[in-house]
Amino acid sequence: MKKIIFILASLCLFWLPTWAAKRENSDISWDNRSLIINNHRVVPVMGEVHYSRIPKDEWNKEVRKIKNGGVSIIAVYIFWNHIEEKEGIFDWSGQRDLRSFLQICKNEDLPVVLRIGPFCHGEVRNGGIPDWVFDKGCEIRDENEVFMDYTARLYRQIYSQVEGLQWKDGGPVIAAQFDNEYGGKGSYLMKLKEISQSVGFDLPFYTRTGWPELQSPVPFGEMIPMYGDYADGFWDRSIEEGIGDYYKAFNFRNFRTPTAIASEQLERQTGDEKDDIYSYPYFTCELGGGMMCSYHRRPYLYPEDAYSMAIVKLGSGSNLLGYYMYHGGTNPDGYINYLNETQRNPGINYNDLPVKTYDFQAPIGEFGQCNPHYYKLRKLHLFMKDYGESLALMDAYFPESQDRPQGDDNSLRWAYRCHGDSGFVFINNYERFKDLSPKKGIRFNVANTVFPSRPLTIPSGTMCIFPVHIGDIDYATAQLVAYRDGKVYLEQIEGIPTEIMVNGKLLKNVKVGGLSDPIYKNIYLIDSDTAGKLFLEEADSGFEPQSLNYKKIADCVSPHNISIGARDVAEQPDDLEFEKAAVYIIDLPKHRAERLLDINYRGDVARLYVDGKLVEDNFYNGRSMQYGLWRIPESCNEVELRILPLQQDMPVYFPKEADYKKTGEELISVRVI
Repeated sequence: MKKIIFILASLCLFWLPTWAAKRENSDISWDNRSLIINNHRVVPVMGEVHYSRIPKDEWNKEVRKIKNGGVSIIAVYIFWNHIEEKEGIFDWSGQRDLRSFLQICKNEDLPVVLRIGPFCHGEVRNGGIPDWVFDKGCEIRDENEVFMDYTARLYRQIYSQVEGLQWKDGGPVIAAQFDNEYGGKGSYLMKLKEISQSVGFDLPFYTRTGWPELQSPVPFGEMIPMYGDYADGFWDRSIEEGIGDYYKAFNFRNFRTPTAIASEQLERQTGDEKDDIYSYPYFTCELGGGMMCSYHRRPYLYPEDAYSMAIVKLGSGSNLLGYYMYHGGTNPDGYINYLNETQRNPGINYNDLPVKTYDFQAPIGEFGQCNPHYYKLRKLHLFMKDYGESLALMDAYFPESQDRPQGDDNSLRWAYRCHGDSGFVFINNYERFKDLSPKKGIRFNVANTVFPSRPLTIPSGTMCIFPVHIGDIDYATAQLVAYRDGKVYLEQIEGIPTEIMVNGKLLKNVKVGGLSDPIYKNIYLIDSDTAGKLFLEEADSGFEPQSLNYKKIADCVSPHNISIGARDVAEQPDDLEFEKAAVYIIDLPKHRAERLLDINYRGDVARLYVDGKLVEDNFYNGRSMQYGLWRIPESCNEVELRILPLQQDMPVYFPKEADYKKTGEELISVRVI
């Protein structure tokens, strides 16, 4: 197994260079195209990470890892019930210590967007609103005096953590989002902004989620609406594969509003958008970096899903890619209740989510695992940093249909962005669950340039970006990755012959030269693996996966009695049912630093206990259950795993990767990786 050691280049690779200027001279503005920092347009990458879902002693390493993935802005929810679960008792200690987390972001030169609620969702109990608020006799998420008074108290507490760390003070906090997925009156959001400013927030800009459509508008310019899309959704009521409008996320289109987010609680978007939307820049805050599993619906996400959606959004005109989630996490312990969303919550209660895990199948997993799409996306982030100022000025054009039916395979999905004679061609021959055919006889006519010299074939599953009149390159059938120290790095796209026109000279069938062998003057052609790890250094730790001993000490007494819950989907087992589960004891290794416990099992739900305490759970979907061994005390020599069995005809969506047609449970292997 290789251990990735992340080392910055001589200067930080990923901060936005203009943001490193002395803050007193820093100017931030926006127009209908992009953010503008010190008179330079930028196309940032925003990654969502929830500090309160990660142990405090892991923050430094994980924030650096996020930054090295190409993220240039961090987004973070402040969950109200994580800090005031008991009325009047605010807890900013340990992994709830917002101020310390912001200080780490400041040290890493990473700006932060705070999503301050009061309602956040984030698959937290009641969307983050404490249980005691529901006993106050007031309407939630409303301008009534009672709810506004409690919200003002919350905002004052958040500001106490932020004071001195706002952008104007030299700190990282650059913006705040109010509430989330709100479709009521714009005056409510404006009241939240008024309260935030009255307690001391004074930020360069403010945001809101751009879905659903508001009943009445927010005055123009007060909050930038931000959008999103997902490849699949745990929240859908169906237990069938490939349902909903998620397929639309894989097609280039000018339409910004998502059609499938939160479809269990919000009406599906119609496709009609008000003209003033296009007076704002096109930013995303929830582009699916992965997806959680609910009890009734357990999607299995692929690396290509996130990468394809990112290319589609960029090609459709987005000038900020914000991933939800970029880094997974673990729900903290509650003082009164578990802090996960369930159908029995008094507030938002549409789905049953795991008690502890919030891995989200994200680019960086719950325990800091760099998953394959971390590297896929990273090469795109390098491109956005180095070519963002040019890209931001480019309009999006759509030569193919923007309203394809699901699985449509009649023509190549592509779009282009250009400004003057410069442009980029965005290609996506991929749709989740669909095997799109190779597209033959393809040539492009963009920015007064027709290329390549002969028609080519775009293989099935190909996602890429071709440059047109960028620097010395007239065109290339390879993807621009980075421009550093006068060197241009291009990625060879598998299955597509590389043809490059440089200053009028045609180079055909160019082969990969690597990092030490330019193909032409200062131009380097590299393979996909090298592109994803460009400017990172790898060291081989010499560690090989090790099997661990385990034994079964009890059979399952009775399976989970599956009932349909209050929201008309299958309800997850409760604590008492795990007392009847199959029980396994797993011996632990002595050396645990940077080691993961990898549990390959088959069953319905598994829970891991350390000294009798629940530390992790997993809704089976075909992936291994994992846990960071460094989080287990050295004094503990073994852990307990409880598994409830699979049953016939469960009212649950399982992906094809899960072996769900056989009943029972099985612990297949336990390893240290």
